[in-house]
Amino acid sequence: MDKIGVVEALVATALELEPSITAFTQKMVGIASENPPGKAYGECAAVLGQELRSMGIAHRVFDSGAPTPYPRYCLLGEYGTGSPLIYFHGHYDVVPACSPDQFTPRLDGRKIWGRGSADMKGGLAAMLGAIKVLQATGAPLGGRVGIVLVPDEETAGPAGTPYLISNRLIDRAALGMFMPECTSGIVWNANRGAISLRVRVRGKPAHVGLHFQGVNAFEKMTEVARRLFVLGREVGARQTAYSITPAAARNSILLVGGRVEGGTNFNLVPGECTFTVDRRINPEEDLTKERQRLLDLLDQVRRTGTDLDVETLQEGESSGTPEHQPVAATLSSCIEAVTGRAPAFEMCPGLCEIRYYASLGIPAFAYGPGLLDVSHGPAEYVEADEMCRAAAVYAFLAMRLLRGAGA
Repeated sequence: MDKIGVVEALVATALELEPSITAFTQKMVGIASENPPGKAYGECAAVLGQELRSMGIAHRVFDSGAPTPYPRYCLLGEYGTGSPLIYFHGHYDVVPACSPDQFTPRLDGRKIWGRGSADMKGGLAAMLGAIKVLQATGAPLGGRVGIVLVPDEETAGPAGTPYLISNRLIDRAALGMFMPECTSGIVWNANRGAISLRVRVRGKPAHVGLHFQGVNAFEKMTEVARRLFVLGREVGARQTAYSITPAAARNSILLVGGRVEGGTNFNLVPGECTFTVDRRINPEEDLTKERQRLLDLLDQVRRTGTDLDVETLQEGESSGTPEHQPVAATLSSCIEAVTGRAPAFEMCPGLCEIRYYASLGIPAFAYGPGLLDVSHGPAEYVEADEMCRAAAVYAFLAMRLLRGAGA
């Protein structure tokens, strides 16, 4: 069978599997795997394990032992045998819902509505759907697809992918990693890093009539913020060489005051104020260096007499894989073969789990069904057609990279 015939067979099979892919998406959306706190992780992991067993895929479950009220489960499975190896990687946690009814999935025509439908339970259904397509078509593979399912992606938590890497459960020799995020039809081949801080400035409370007895924490805070704004203008002049639209999005980022809290009443000198600092670094910047610049600036302010402390909220590396790298080229050709359009390659505007694999030297990419614009919002949805096309792309990609016959 020629290449066109192979692709047509994969797409046709994916469309035949649409009821199964849709039903699994709805089942997953119905589980409130909100992060935080991760209360429903056990239920989600059980459903994923049941799905893998129904597909005849043996898998292992790991509890990371994270010091949280609820267990954190990672699932690892494999389809195929031998070498080489590629990874299909996904996360099953979702951001908190805008309303409780988002966990009641709704099928409206070709759209599935609900929290996590786009980010990324529809992607998980497409990813596992790709394995079902390979099974249904009998496509031979000359290697293995590693299936990795993790929690805690939405909070960059160490109980997910970092746990697997630190325990050497990810093979550095893998040809590539692919993650079905809702990328709006493009491929993310890079991501920004992040250093997110909470700064707490302390003063001394006093009644407004006795203000001279107090120390205004808000006034102190504005001085800290002023210095950060100066640094922010310098940071904002830097641009990445990776593609991202619009052009203004190429600038490096220092956001001051994403969340601000302080004081207790209008007639009291505020005794404490807190604000956040969110530094997003481009792949050309160094995380360690940029973190130290922030901490040094805050230390300088502290030495002038301002009482402050700093809490790290999250931290993550940036990463990038060139779009002309051989695995990237294969991914692009598979997407074009299925959709009729060669995809654009862009940098993810935020953190992305491709960074963990890239840090191991594994070419890593995100591509999947759904729109980034609707994820995390009150009207989140994914389209059945897109999930089926993504399943066909991933199936064809496995055949190409693992030297399947006819690919």
